[in-house]
Amino acid sequence: MNKRIGLVVYPGFQALDLAALTVFEFANTLQKDVAYEFAALSVDGGMIKSSTGVVVETQPIGWGGYDTILIAGATTLPESFPELVAKLRETATATRRMASICTGAFILAETGLMDGKRATTHWYFGRHLREQHPNVHVDEDKIFVKDGDVWSSAGVTACIDLSLALVEADLGIEIAKMISRLMVVYHRRTGGQSQFSALAEMEPSSDRVRDALRYAKENLQKDLSVEDLAEHVHWSPRHFSRIFQQQTGLAPAKAIEKLRIEAAQALIEQGHTSTSRIASMAGFGDEERMRRAFMRTHGVTPKALVLQARGKQDNVYIS
Repeated sequence: MNKRIGLVVYPGFQALDLAALTVFEFANTLQKDVAYEFAALSVDGGMIKSSTGVVVETQPIGWGGYDTILIAGATTLPESFPELVAKLRETATATRRMASICTGAFILAETGLMDGKRATTHWYFGRHLREQHPNVHVDEDKIFVKDGDVWSSAGVTACIDLSLALVEADLGIEIAKMISRLMVVYHRRTGGQSQFSALAEMEPSSDRVRDALRYAKENLQKDLSVEDLAEHVHWSPRHFSRIFQQQTGLAPAKAIEKLRIEAAQALIEQGHTSTSRIASMAGFGDEERMRRAFMRTHGVTPKALVLQARGKQDNVYIS
């Protein structure tokens, strides 16, 4: 039986969120029988202009029933659309799953369907969602969140992670993995992972290697030598190093550096401005060591990122 997927858009929606439907499109190519039908939806149907100026043809939301409704996000906080909210409330009664992408969470939250549930949105707007909708349990550090029949995702490319998770729930992990390979994206950015996730990029298959990485991330201020990591997972240092590099593509020291850079970036985004303090908290030990790591990886210094973050504090546009 085919499942109908509707992507709800409105004036100023983010065009990238159309990529969410591409996941379902690829799922159809991997099935003997077509699994999904999909359409862009709006309150009255017709042509809807995105924030880029690209125009999308839509069908009215009330046209037929749906298995899954996805609500697109925008590059800024979306306007209030009372008629859209009313339509979504009405449609939800005949829809198996409701899901929001990025700031689409604000629209879904207005329906009341998120009340008492866990949800996420783009990390920049998490505080705003929490303030505007205190009955929603907001966790802005997650890639996506599922709470019952309500799903939500972080911003921008996280719409792909959300759709992959929806397809995995429907058709299984192997189909979802194949789609991720066809789309040239990472498969296992699981919902519980941070929106700032180096762990997702390394994606080891071994439980012990994953455990070593989790241990490292939680103990960045320790030395974290190969011997320490190997002892934690009860392997010899030589065996640990070999398996670790096979599965992550990185030497343990490089992987730890990547985790520390990620931690430092998160601290900068949170408003920390002292690079010496950031270096200490992220486990680099001193500013110079952190500076060299950032230059090797990003070609910019931590101080430059601190200044950049300061300049963005009053700008709510997602660039």
